[in-house]
Amino acid sequence: MKKRVVVFVDYQNAYRSARDAFHDHTFDPHWLGQIHPTALGLLLITLSGDPERSLTQIRMYRGLPSNQRDPKGYAAARRQIAAWETMPTVDVTTRSLRYPRNYPREKPEEKGIDVRIALDFYAMAVRNEYDIGVLMSSDTDLLPALEEVVRMPGGPSAEVAAWAPLEQRLRVRGARIPCTWIDEKHYATIQDNRDYNR
Repeated sequence: MKKRVVVFVDYQNAYRSARDAFHDHTFDPHWLGQIHPTALGLLLITLSGDPERSLTQIRMYRGLPSNQRDPKGYAAARRQIAAWETMPTVDVTTRSLRYPRNYPREKPEEKGIDVRIALDFYAMAVRNEYDIGVLMSSDTDLLPALEEVVRMPGGPSAEVAAWAPLEQRLRVRGARIPCTWIDEKHYATIQDNRDYNR
C-alpha cells in the first residue's frame, strides 16, 4: 500500500531561508529563493529513497499583501498564487499581512500563518489524511503541533525538510524526527526563477 505524503510549506520562511543559504541579498534579484511547489514535493519523495511513498498534496502557506497599501506586492503575490493553483496537487492558504503604523519604514508581518499550518498539520493527522507529514519550516512556533503528531499513538509519521547549508531544522526533544536536507545541487532543480512583478 502506498504511503500518502503531504508536504506543509511555510513559504515565506522557506523563501527567506533559501536566500540566506544560497544567495546574496545585496546583489541577487528578489525572485531567487522562490521554489516550485510540485518540484519540491517530488524531490522530497525522491530523496527519501522509499518507493512506497506517493505525493498526495503540497500545502503552501503564505502572507498576502494589501491591495490598498501595496498594490504591486499584492499583484505579484496573486500571480504567484495563480501559478501554484494550476498545479493539481497544490493547495494554497493565505492570510493578510499586518501593516505597522510606520509602514513603509517598517515592513509588514505575517500573522496567523504559523497557527494555520500547525492546526492543519495536527488536524489532518487526527483525520488520517496522510501517512507521512513533512514540515518545511524552521519556525519554532510549529513545534507544539509537531510534538503532538510525533506522540500520537498509531498516528502518521512526522518529518521535516530544511536547507542543508543552514543546518537549521525543527527538533523535538526525545524524538528522532527524520530530516531531508536539501543541498545546493538539489535546490537548483526546484527553483522558480519567474519574476512575478511582471
